[in-house]
Amino acid sequence: MTTILAIDQGTTGTTCLVVDAAGRVRGRGYRELAQSYPAPGLVEHDPLEILATVRAAAREAIAAAGAPPAAIGITNQRETVVLWERDTGRPMHPALVWQDRRTAARCAELASRAAFIGERTGLVVDPYFSATKLEWLLSRDDALRARAERGELAAGTIDTWLIWQLTGGRVHATEPTNASRTMLYDLERRAWSDELCALFGVPRGILPEVRPSLGDFGTAVPDVLGFAAPILGVAGDQQAALFGQGGWETGVAKNTYGTGAFLLRNCGGVRPAGGGGLLTTIACGPTGEPVYALEASIFIAGAAVQWLRDGLGILDSAGESEALARSVASTDGVYFVPALTGLGAPDWEPAARGTIVGLTRGTTRAHLARAALEAMAYATADVLDAMRAAAAGDGAVDGAPLRVDGGATTNEWLVQFQADVLGAVVERPAQVESTGMGAAGLAGIAAGIWPDAPAFLASRRFARFAPGEGRAAAQAGRAGWRRAVRAALAWARDDA
Repeated sequence: MTTILAIDQGTTGTTCLVVDAAGRVRGRGYRELAQSYPAPGLVEHDPLEILATVRAAAREAIAAAGAPPAAIGITNQRETVVLWERDTGRPMHPALVWQDRRTAARCAELASRAAFIGERTGLVVDPYFSATKLEWLLSRDDALRARAERGELAAGTIDTWLIWQLTGGRVHATEPTNASRTMLYDLERRAWSDELCALFGVPRGILPEVRPSLGDFGTAVPDVLGFAAPILGVAGDQQAALFGQGGWETGVAKNTYGTGAFLLRNCGGVRPAGGGGLLTTIACGPTGEPVYALEASIFIAGAAVQWLRDGLGILDSAGESEALARSVASTDGVYFVPALTGLGAPDWEPAARGTIVGLTRGTTRAHLARAALEAMAYATADVLDAMRAAAAGDGAVDGAPLRVDGGATTNEWLVQFQADVLGAVVERPAQVESTGMGAAGLAGIAAGIWPDAPAFLASRRFARFAPGEGRAAAQAGRAGWRRAVRAALAWARDDA
């Protein structure tokens, strides 16, 4: 039995899947990742703990499968950045997570360069992306910057950090989907931008080589995972999920509901205009080649339910939210805008903070749980509207089924509510971990387990959710949702 190990290193944990040629998961391992919040708006991870979660989850999955895999695929949280020492592999600072907002003031200073940066990168100037995070890391200490300029340090997103560690420091590489999220990568030239590196004070020599997503990233050494195997496929988590949903074809759109929610649409070889809160990024074509995509990023989705559990203590588990949502007929006018780390698409307001409106003495934890789930669906409808406008009525986002995945989609109440809000069919794969499956697909095609991308997709099965009797009420609730969003924006922008 030939299998692939898919490493899915996410924001709140690491999942490893061992997948066979029939698309069956033969082994699974998971380890949660500790979150560090040193101050409001700051989010950090321990890079060594990230590596430890990968090691433990991979070994668990391989033990369950009963045999080592033939190849490895990697997918990862994207904009999170690590800076480390080349000689020892020692991190120089905790990883700055994509949710981290410490560079908001620096981004505001760059307003006059926003058009230039957008033209080069397809991105908006926001703390979300890696460039200002890396700039901040290098600006803390003149000696650290000098070491970077001498080539003693290396930097990269989480894929690069894992590739370096898994190969014993032999390979310092990334690929286009992750590179396109750094705000240092030129979309047209498909290369690091010397102009952007100069703007952010990032020495070009600390950045990784950019290799094809479906290709050779070296061989994992046995002392890390317990076996040696080639790393043959790498992509950022959202692009991997798009590939895992069959999104190598132009026009296909998917939404992943994880810590945040991310809607991507494959635009093929023609760069889309973007705008309206949408980003232009790189995705994978059928052989892993770079193609353009539009992306809408919702910073907080499943993390809102996690906050209700861990921050407020009103849920015993995230899974309890489904039963609570079903226990009430509506939220009774309660809306939760989970801008806990700012607002992403389509509003892009870094200063926004979480807002709950409509509370009364009759409000219960069930209403709050339902409001958190509804927020995911309403925010998705907002970004789909923006994507419809950008796509000028393209059928991929105008009445066609929306493909969804991610841990939150195991909540069938949420998926049905999403179909009701959109007034369109929502398709969910039987294996909702499409990020890991996408990484498995890339590596498996490179390894010859599947002859091509359609053969890989043929191994997947989908459930369909059609709009139901709750459609009218769900769609009517969007007016209140937008009113709540306006309240959150007004709070952020009123500094009187």
